Amino acid sequence: MCADHQGHVPDYAARRGALRSLLVENGVDALLVTDLVNIRYLTGFTGSNAALLVHSWDTRTAEDRTVIGTDGRYRTQVAEQVPDLRAEIARAAARRIVQLAGEWQVGRVGFESHVVTVDQHRGFLEQRTGLEFVASPGLVEQLRMVKDAYEVDQLRAACAAGDAGLAALLERGGLRPGRTERQVARELEWAMFEHGAEAVSFETIVATGVNSAVPHHRPTDAVLAAGDFVKLDFGAVVGGYHSDMTRTFVLGAPTDWQREVYALVAEAQRAGREALRPGVPVSDVDAASRAVIEAAGHGKLFVHGLGHGVGLQIHEAPGIAKTGTGTLLTGVAVTVEPGVYFPGRGGVRIEDTLVVREGGPELLTHTSKDLTVVD
Repeated sequence: MCADHQGHVPDYAARRGALRSLLVENGVDALLVTDLVNIRYLTGFTGSNAALLVHSWDTRTAEDRTVIGTDGRYRTQVAEQVPDLRAEIARAAARRIVQLAGEWQVGRVGFESHVVTVDQHRGFLEQRTGLEFVASPGLVEQLRMVKDAYEVDQLRAACAAGDAGLAALLERGGLRPGRTERQVARELEWAMFEHGAEAVSFETIVATGVNSAVPHHRPTDAVLAAGDFVKLDFGAVVGGYHSDMTRTFVLGAPTDWQREVYALVAEAQRAGREALRPGVPVSDVDAASRAVIEAAGHGKLFVHGLGHGVGLQIHEAPGIAKTGTGTLLTGVAVTVEPGVYFPGRGGVRIEDTLVVREGGPELLTHTSKDLTVVD
């Protein structure tokens, strides 16, 4: 099993048990899981080829008919990471799992229709197993929204690596006029590795000057200059879990407009954080933050949703946006990241990763959000 940096392991059997309850509610006898992230969540397996059949029979027999498939490259790995399940070794792992389900006369088999291709689905039907395949999208993702204690520990560690990496970059003078966006991005990434990151969450965004007005700018050889906003959006991965944080700095003395837009985004971000409560519709959280920016007359310059879930993937459910659906639950990990972007001039985004709690969210990213001037 996968252990974290403290030696703890997740309760994969409990996660599969929770999934079985969803299968019963959805009227299927088993779920064919082919999304590798979902397989990792349910078993701890991290290989690049796998399929999993989770049976929904009663708890006395369900684990006996729950089986993972992978190919010969991962024979040793699957035995080490998933010692509690039967493993089938076959290059065409999903086909082998479907074959077994047919031999066991499972009946109605749900499949991840948001992941399975048309050709893969056709292949399942062509096996003529007598199974009834039922589109069952998003069931594991529904479970993944609420993080257990193990997952929050990993998120805290990932956020700490991001905080420490940024602090190291600033202490070394890595953010200064004359450097390029690419140089800053690479140094920040290396600093996160030095402080415990196993990988980076995504391609680090470093956007200086007019580039800071581009929400997802990719680093270039653009040179940082005095008077620029510099936007850094970055994250670290620890134990498979992703952090996400954005901070915007000013190189040299800020102008009045820079102070004003920074203060506006900071106020909008505070409003969004304070709206994170169990039972609150995600669209209301977006609205709380967006209203601050709209009241200042800059609503059209906030061009994206307020945030998103984060965990084994950098973007998970729920989406916090005008069009977002559902309500927040205790234990959901999300970002809050409003931004205001003036094309051709510059922009500001401030982002934290937080966990929804009764009484107020738990903040995981601790770098100061005060306007920071870098000389």
